[in-house]
Amino acid sequence: MSRSHLIDRLLAGLPAEAVLTDPDVTVSYAHDMASFCPAGTPAVVVLPRTVEQVQHVMRTATELRVPVVPQGARTGLSGGANAADDCVVLSLTKMDRIIEIDPVDRIAVVEPGVVNAALTRAVNEHGLHYPPDPSSWEMCTIGGNIGTAAGGLCCVKYGVTAEYVLGLDVVLADGRLLSTGRRTAKGVAGYDLTRLFVGSEGSLGIVVRAVLALKPRPPRQLVLAAEFASAGAACDAVCRIMAGGHAPSLLELMDRTTVRAVNDLAHMGLPESTEALLLAAFDTPDPAADLAAVGALCEAAGATQVVPADDTAESELLLQARRLSLNALEAVKGTTMIDDVCVPRTRLGDLLDGVERIAGKYGLTIGVCAHAGDGNTHPTVCFDAADPDEARRARESFDEIMALGLELGGTITGEHGVGVLKKEWLARELGPVGLEMQRAVKQLFDPLGILNPGKLF
Repeated sequence: MSRSHLIDRLLAGLPAEAVLTDPDVTVSYAHDMASFCPAGTPAVVVLPRTVEQVQHVMRTATELRVPVVPQGARTGLSGGANAADDCVVLSLTKMDRIIEIDPVDRIAVVEPGVVNAALTRAVNEHGLHYPPDPSSWEMCTIGGNIGTAAGGLCCVKYGVTAEYVLGLDVVLADGRLLSTGRRTAKGVAGYDLTRLFVGSEGSLGIVVRAVLALKPRPPRQLVLAAEFASAGAACDAVCRIMAGGHAPSLLELMDRTTVRAVNDLAHMGLPESTEALLLAAFDTPDPAADLAAVGALCEAAGATQVVPADDTAESELLLQARRLSLNALEAVKGTTMIDDVCVPRTRLGDLLDGVERIAGKYGLTIGVCAHAGDGNTHPTVCFDAADPDEARRARESFDEIMALGLELGGTITGEHGVGVLKKEWLARELGPVGLEMQRAVKQLFDPLGILNPGKLF
């Protein structure tokens, strides 16, 4: 099958402006934010605007046996959107309509290219809220969030993407359209295929529409910052907060390396003398009282200083510091390998201590920021990709961190997905029987293996 024949077949059902063939343009779609992961060279990039156009792409791909790699904003961190050689990159960013917002049923119906922040702002106008808020919320798309089962800063109270996806329209590998789930508050008819697609990283079908659950818009949150002389003390505070029955809207941790990196990038004046900075937030009717109670628990755990924000502006400044963490760590050496290990909260301190040992062993800078309330950590290995030895040490340290996470009873990914980066580790976590069942599901939905090949397993 020639590239020209593929393009001609695609143009038979797509407008010319939706088919990109210039190699200087298509190469820019080769990978997501994990630029160090292997990526192929796409044959063509298509940007459909309708469900019918997506169906045409998949029918063409099935007919010609061509791999298809679905993409959103390419903000992923595991290579899950990286192109395969001679593939069709199916970019869904032009399908960006918010079709419906229903304040009575508290749902939104959206296309996959809707940006997370745009949806949040739109539903806020109706007194509603869409809670999942990845750090890249100003850029990432709902389709990408669904593909990776994304989380975010507020998940400790409100949960992750999977808990808000009620129903999906999915174009299957052969071009058929499948509708799953519901738009009602409850529903248990048949197998839960909706949950099956959430987190499948585009390997089972192409999400073209989603019905999302919404919550009432919460009050403005206030944030508390607590400094600790050790990461272990900060993790002890996290355990005390959760065991005490508190429900913070956010409970985030930044280690010393991350704090200094954020200061270097944004000159925010965060306290560099601290070994760990814990941020706790409440969006309750009386957040000041909740912060006072949590502040007392932080002090009991050994906090050297506890500073509650006076207003929402100061709170937003602290949250901005946390959101800048990954960008700041990337600026340390130019490239980062971002781990996504999630462990039981009670083992959080053990993981951070282990990461520090691993950083020393390999002579690398590894900063940790974490959704501490979930036990979801992001150890971030900073390295110079142009230095082969440093790149090797970075990969080895990354693997040791994942091994440590599994040893502590955790998982290799809490919200970023598997992609290319963690394929071998997925097999270790699932075990042979689990892997066999997952491959059987893949075979059922994608018998030709054309959907996002080379990802997951």
